[in-house]
Amino acid sequence: MKVFMHWDMEGVSGLFEREQVWFWEPGTRESKGREGRELLMADINAASAAALAAGVDELIVSDTHHGGGNIEPERMLQDPRITYLWRPRGYQDGKYRWLPGLDHTVDALLLPGHHAKSFTDGAFLPHGWSLDWADFRINGQSVGELGMESCYAGHWDVPLVLVQGDEAACAEAEEQFPGVVTARVKRALSRDFCTGLDPESARRLTAEKVAEAVAKLRTAKPRPYKPSLPMTVTIRMATVEAADKASTRPGVRRVDAYTVESRVDRQCDIVQWINGTGLDMAPQRQ
Repeated sequence: MKVFMHWDMEGVSGLFEREQVWFWEPGTRESKGREGRELLMADINAASAAALAAGVDELIVSDTHHGGGNIEPERMLQDPRITYLWRPRGYQDGKYRWLPGLDHTVDALLLPGHHAKSFTDGAFLPHGWSLDWADFRINGQSVGELGMESCYAGHWDVPLVLVQGDEAACAEAEEQFPGVVTARVKRALSRDFCTGLDPESARRLTAEKVAEAVAKLRTAKPRPYKPSLPMTVTIRMATVEAADKASTRPGVRRVDAYTVESRVDRQCDIVQWINGTGLDMAPQRQ
């Protein structure tokens, strides 16, 4: 069994403050960002160990938060069955792409450390891929990063089987993906603060849920998220200026002052039309 574990940071165990996760913002204390990354690495190691113990033969671990680079490879669980993507972009078969290794050989997608979509009530740091995006819709259905990333994986028939995060993120996952296993490790007190299980207890819960998701996958593979094609992707921007900029991209239609949309022929092209992320990407200059 081969699974892809795609990490964000807002939903990580014991991470309760905005400073710990959005550590690039002006005025943020360096020590808080370091705390957040320590919690992320501990969560990744615990969840990875649980996946291997549950019988996973190959595990790809991707760090995607703020472009990745938040883990220290030498401090991660060392096992030949694990491949770490220190950054979520790289080469596969000679081509530069997002999430190399996510393809038809993967049996399932896990989304730990995740958060709810923009403007979700009772959520910790809810947002989309870009803070310029107020709402993101696929064929008229509003989705967050959970839906976007599951749609991308759906191109290869890879289903979502686990989400870890706050109560709002897990509720969003359960509503959109009935049967998905969730690990609710915290709850929001406000947009910028939350509370929840202590880190060790939260990691034990997550490990149990990872094992549960793997066990369920052995008995019945859930349906991948494959919105019908061609797929209409609509984004309501937070500002008119952001919509102005987006409307200049090829194939983009302006719907109203704040909204743009495009039609794509593959699930993996869900955001390539708006920010270039997907397959066959132009390599970034060093």
